[in-house]
Amino acid sequence: MSIETFVQWVISLVSDYLYVGIFSASLLETIFPPIPSEAIFPLAGYVVSKNNMSFLHVIGLGITGAAGSTIGAFVIYLVAFKIGREGLARYLKYARITDDHMKKVDRWFAHHGEKVVLFGRMVPGVRELVSIPAGFLKMKMLKFLIFTFVGSCVWGISLSIVGYYFGVASVHFFG
Repeated sequence: MSIETFVQWVISLVSDYLYVGIFSASLLETIFPPIPSEAIFPLAGYVVSKNNMSFLHVIGLGITGAAGSTIGAFVIYLVAFKIGREGLARYLKYARITDDHMKKVDRWFAHHGEKVVLFGRMVPGVRELVSIPAGFLKMKMLKFLIFTFVGSCVWGISLSIVGYYFGVASVHFFG
């Protein structure tokens, strides 16, 4: 199956099974980055507006998607936690990430770990990666889950609102 076919399947999943679809797509998107959350959340918001559903569904979908994202991020966290810093260092050398880079990450994360997880969940490209240092640096599990969920809620709800209002605007504009 090609990436395009897979992404199209995810879009259909969200369109056809709104809540289950956004949960599943968010979980997959976190573990399998070629699925862009920048597409699935606005699509969910758009579906809500096109079906004349209450705006509260936009919030519900953002939270449901955040739950899926949090579980996916937790899987990555657990893998990094289990492998540890030393184990991860063996693989990172192929990405040209040196021990000096790792030490900078260690220091930065030690001072700003919670903020990195919270705000990192709202940055494309970083969303999936922020779980790795949290895991190998042994951030407290509950703290990681809370900051991941809150950041994912802000991200998911915001993008769902964008899709909702584009749907409402298209109805008014195109009649």
